[in-house]
Amino acid sequence: MEKEINAFVAYLHNVKGTSANTEMSYKRDLAKVQHFMSARGIEKAADMTEKDLEDYIKDLEEHKFAAATVSRNIASLKAFYHYMIQEGIVQEDRSGPLKAPKIEKKIPEIMSPDEVVRLLEQPSGDSHKEIRDKAMLELLYATGIRVTELITLRISDVNIQMNFILCRDRNKERVIPFGMAAKNALVKYLDGTRDEMLENKESDVLFANCSGQPMSRQGFWKLIKHYAKKADIKADITPHTLRHSFAAHLVENGADLRSVQEMLGHSDISTTQIYANLNHNHIREVYAKAHPRG
Repeated sequence: MEKEINAFVAYLHNVKGTSANTEMSYKRDLAKVQHFMSARGIEKAADMTEKDLEDYIKDLEEHKFAAATVSRNIASLKAFYHYMIQEGIVQEDRSGPLKAPKIEKKIPEIMSPDEVVRLLEQPSGDSHKEIRDKAMLELLYATGIRVTELITLRISDVNIQMNFILCRDRNKERVIPFGMAAKNALVKYLDGTRDEMLENKESDVLFANCSGQPMSRQGFWKLIKHYAKKADIKADITPHTLRHSFAAHLVENGADLRSVQEMLGHSDISTTQIYANLNHNHIREVYAKAHPRG
């Protein structure tokens, strides 16, 4: 089955243009399927039955995997079968009967505007690291981009004069504006700091780590945890928390959902709708506290 899985991942990369993280996720899910089937003596994808697949999903549930994890594994299997049918490896989709469990939508963690200010003010020194950190945090909150998009930005993606970045999500591109705070932080970073930090002076990468290499997800994750602790923010802050906060604060201040959807790169506006729902909940809370007959 390993051969089919590797071919599927190569197809995702070469034909579908998926991200490295997506490919790793599919490969990880399908490697678990392979391990389960191998224990049953099944070595070829074509030999899996509907019962085998149902038993695999049941095994995940018995091991108390979260509904979101089970759902993602089912999605991985369905995508795998779609590919195998297309390539003539199997004749029927045996993943068809699998039903994803109902996932309760979690309300995203949102920082208050005060918490955001406290976080963004933490890197305030003139060391190369703090100048870079300030630029990264300001740009992340100013644009709402994902951390992967932030660390893969190229210097050619940034238009300082027009105050926007060009963000590439798979095969799509979107233009996202940023304000003066992010601009000032970027100008300071680009005025010598970036060149001093980069090991390869010919590189087009925007943000480098302290070793002169492109910044990693793990590196930025540690960075934001460090500054959240320094700002005495008790909540568990992640890079995605700033993305959620960006969207929620825009909607709360009157931005229309379509514009926010476009900036976030959501394919479906229902995903963006959650921020409007958050705003409605906030308005109800304010009303209940402030209205004399609330």
